[in-house]
Amino acid sequence: MKLIVGIGNPGVEYDRTRHNVGFEVLDRLARRLAPGEVARSRFHGSTIEAMDGDEKIMLLKPTTYVNRSGESVAEAMRFYKMTPADDLLVIVDDAALPCGSLRLRTEGGSGGHNGLENISSHLGTDAWSRLRIGIDAPRPGQPLEKHVLERFRPDEQDTIDAACDRAADATACWILEGATRTMNEYNPA
Repeated sequence: MKLIVGIGNPGVEYDRTRHNVGFEVLDRLARRLAPGEVARSRFHGSTIEAMDGDEKIMLLKPTTYVNRSGESVAEAMRFYKMTPADDLLVIVDDAALPCGSLRLRTEGGSGGHNGLENISSHLGTDAWSRLRIGIDAPRPGQPLEKHVLERFRPDEQDTIDAACDRAADATACWILEGATRTMNEYNPA
């Protein structure tokens, strides 16, 4: 089984914000892999089980808010006895990347992202895949906390929608063909 986690904040007030691009990608994956499937409340999150080829997949949206995402992820990983390095992909926003760009890594630091830091803390390792989606840096003088909770500007919307579709494609590639192939195909040159 593979665990695909989209990072975001629960609640309609956070829909379509920069911090919730992970949720956006999971919504696209759910429509592709499990159309019509109803989400269940499990592991301090919302889950949908699906199949992609012969691979069983759990899509997980933690409902613990971004900064406490690790509680949900660790609970699901323990329940299914998964190995982070082999079985976990986290999809997350990244203010250090240009809007719409993608970057997959199989390990590394949090880059200042509190959700990633919390996941590493709960898992006791940073050796797991993360797919970062660029949301642009804050405007000069704007606090990062304010920036990530804003919605995308109209001139950014087409770019971020295309990035979320591409991230769903990259996730499908990661599931079926592995991290190396996905990095070669989807990371910037």
